[in-house]
Amino acid sequence: MRYDLNLLPVFTALMEERSVTRAAARLGITQPALSNALNRLRDTLRDPLFIRERYGIKPTQFAEEIAPVIAETLARLDEVILGRQHFDPAISTRQFSIAPNSYVEIVLMPRVIARLRQMAPGVKVALAPFGTDLTETGVISGSTDMVLGRIVDPPDNLIVQHLMDDGLACVVRAEHPDVGDSLSREQYEQLRHVNVRPPGRMRVGLFQALERQGLRRELAISVTHFLAVPEIIAMTDYCATLPRLICNQIAKDPRLKVLEPPVDLGTFPVDIAWHVRYRNDPAHQWLRQVLAETAAQLSADA
Repeated sequence: MRYDLNLLPVFTALMEERSVTRAAARLGITQPALSNALNRLRDTLRDPLFIRERYGIKPTQFAEEIAPVIAETLARLDEVILGRQHFDPAISTRQFSIAPNSYVEIVLMPRVIARLRQMAPGVKVALAPFGTDLTETGVISGSTDMVLGRIVDPPDNLIVQHLMDDGLACVVRAEHPDVGDSLSREQYEQLRHVNVRPPGRMRVGLFQALERQGLRRELAISVTHFLAVPEIIAMTDYCATLPRLICNQIAKDPRLKVLEPPVDLGTFPVDIAWHVRYRNDPAHQWLRQVLAETAAQLSADA
């Protein structure tokens, strides 16, 4: 029996988006065209595949069963085809989708984009949300090229590479009435703190480090992004414990001062992960090398 391979990405998009509208937008086709493709899929596979619900579509049991097979088939095809393609960054117009956590987006991505502008001016980068887990980033399905951050419990179809490590430091306002040029354990525990609660699991590292050292922290407020911290600290007597490379940027603000934490809070890793389908893709290999070199230079400059 002959199968139309063009229909397989349609199936994958519907499985991941659970919405005809979003799947059509992702594939760059109209909703009628997608509905036509879905009908052909149903005829070929002799199953409804997706059932309409109030807020989208739900895959049938058969669709759930064949989804891993189709994903693996597409991954193998990509590996063979992409691996044979030549990549010249100087003339390429390829677009990469990258899901960095908020830390990487601030610390690493500006340097990466600056390098790409010089080395590959036609290459485009779209940043996708990191989400609350790897599934939401799109990296597990391969719809996102790579994810950057702290990678916890990756599935077998992801390849993970360590990029760099960073430590932690504290920041308070420069004219804080109770804190001088150093921060004692007693002061740290008496202060009220700003907590950064980004998507993903990076925040677990700080909580675990504090617990290991038996260091208490009274939270005054939790925010969703590192960029919210400097203004809050500058206008209050609060304290924040942040990645050291972010503190290096904050230290340029004369309203703030960066101090060593009262105890050693250790370091946390920054990793890159990608779907096995991109393992032999020359363009992907090139971008991974750019990321690794940029991270190494960033660590050396710190």
